[in-house]
Amino acid sequence: MRSLLLATTAAVFSFGYASAEVTDDDIANDSTITNQIVTNGMGRALQRYSPLDILNKDNVKNLVPAWAFSLGGEKQRGQETQPLVYDGVMYITGSYSRMYAIDIETGEELWQYDARLPEGILPCCDVVNRGAALYKDLVIFGTLDARIVALNKDTGDVVWRDKIEDYKAGYSYTAAPMIVNGLVVTGNSGGEFGIVGAVQARDAETGEMVWERPVIEGHMGTLNGEESTMTGTLNATWPGDMWKTGGGATWLGGSYDARTDTIIMGAGNPAPWNSWLRDAGQKNDGSGDNLYAASRIGIDPATGEIKWHFQTTPREGWDYDGVNEVVAYDNRTGEQRLATADRNGYFYVLDAADGDFVRGVPFVKNISWSSGLDENGRPIWVEENRPGDPAAAADGQKGEVIFASPSFLGGKNWMPMAFSQNTGNFYVPSNEWGMDIWNEPITYKKGAAYLGAGFTIKPNYEDHIGSLKAIDPDTGELVWEFKNDAPLWGGVMTTAGGLVFTGTPEGKFIAFDDATGEILWSFQTGSGIVGQPVTWEQNGEQYVSIISGWGGAVPLWGGEVAKKVNYLNQGGMLWTFRLPKQLASAD
Repeated sequence: MRSLLLATTAAVFSFGYASAEVTDDDIANDSTITNQIVTNGMGRALQRYSPLDILNKDNVKNLVPAWAFSLGGEKQRGQETQPLVYDGVMYITGSYSRMYAIDIETGEELWQYDARLPEGILPCCDVVNRGAALYKDLVIFGTLDARIVALNKDTGDVVWRDKIEDYKAGYSYTAAPMIVNGLVVTGNSGGEFGIVGAVQARDAETGEMVWERPVIEGHMGTLNGEESTMTGTLNATWPGDMWKTGGGATWLGGSYDARTDTIIMGAGNPAPWNSWLRDAGQKNDGSGDNLYAASRIGIDPATGEIKWHFQTTPREGWDYDGVNEVVAYDNRTGEQRLATADRNGYFYVLDAADGDFVRGVPFVKNISWSSGLDENGRPIWVEENRPGDPAAAADGQKGEVIFASPSFLGGKNWMPMAFSQNTGNFYVPSNEWGMDIWNEPITYKKGAAYLGAGFTIKPNYEDHIGSLKAIDPDTGELVWEFKNDAPLWGGVMTTAGGLVFTGTPEGKFIAFDDATGEILWSFQTGSGIVGQPVTWEQNGEQYVSIISGWGGAVPLWGGEVAKKVNYLNQGGMLWTFRLPKQLASAD
């Protein structure tokens, strides 16, 4: 048992007090308890749906600011957190691996924890953090140097911490952890550095590792400190030793389907991007699929064994990461389903029991790399729209340049969609863009970028890039669409009051009519929104919070698109709104 660690490696400012503990029942029922938010996704199924209807289509116009909280300092970059709320306290993370506890009545800071990050961290896509997990008297989050830290939720003192992986090799961590059966479950980041994606489960109270499951075939899992089973079959879908640095980062975290007792994680792009180096003869027989990269994976929470997988982009060569969240839901006829909107531009519905393909439809326009999906959900490739092989080029240095749509930042990236039990529809934040992309020679070097590709992102349309789409998962039909000039990069939330909330890089926090897409309310926050909205009930009133602070991958990787939005201001402000009781029934 590791000894308890004092908070000597971070700045902690504490005015904490003893409070109630977060129970397993709190976590299991988070999606139905209206005065708390103790999980990422407002429930581990990640529906991001609130049963609250105090705030509705008729009175949302009366929503007013209650308080605002500044993250302060000079670290105003990429605020992507989802707030947690429990027993009078809100917990948020900030850029550069910071954690704050805030009094939800007043907006006053209770304590702050700043991780002391080492020199040489290698985050690919800004210094973001997407949130924390609550369990018993702990608040647990990950840091950019690939560590996981458990703090006392009342004081901010460090209780335990552990290393996920070696940051010097390119590993990092940006997702919100997940609690399942007393285990804290994490993935890892770093797919652009030739790392190996994995899922780890620790005892949430002590930090002791229980199991680890690598997601690239050939690597050995562990259970209770001993080797367990190999992932996949060695060299079944990877040539030579490429699997040893195969990528597949599990960087977005996962969901938990209590109906089947399954953890569902996404595995990202294989490494390197240059798919010709990972090709096994172009036989299209599965031998070059590079499992389990670009896949959704069902995992047994007790052992870490893989139950099933569904690969969205076999032989991936465009950086169409397969990490996008998997949402567990029941369709309109009561069938248990899973849904995910992939970076590759397709929206998938899977059978919850075994991950089998049910349906797949494009949710963005102008998909160029594939002409569709076959009956098993496998893409039908357009071979001429695969970036060219550098070895076939006259100089051996640059393969044929092709235009691919969507761009490598995806039809949808990390920003979470939401499901409405009110309408049965999904609300998907998407982007309509493409890229010039080409392959280059590359060799692996620890801690160095391992791409083997170059690219330039371009808008597909003059009048918009961002597009919030309402999608019927039973038919795949588009119900309505909201177009936005800049790319959408923030999360979405739905409510029983018939509302859909999200934000824009231009700073607007917007409430839409879930049936029609009509804008019913908006508020200018002063900086681009790339965070995740939440709502809860407090003293008989409904509250809504969103963090504002422009950043993330778009300004860093966006090419022509980045130039389009370079006027946007950074920030770090948490906005909280309320519907006063006296205005709840007002016209």
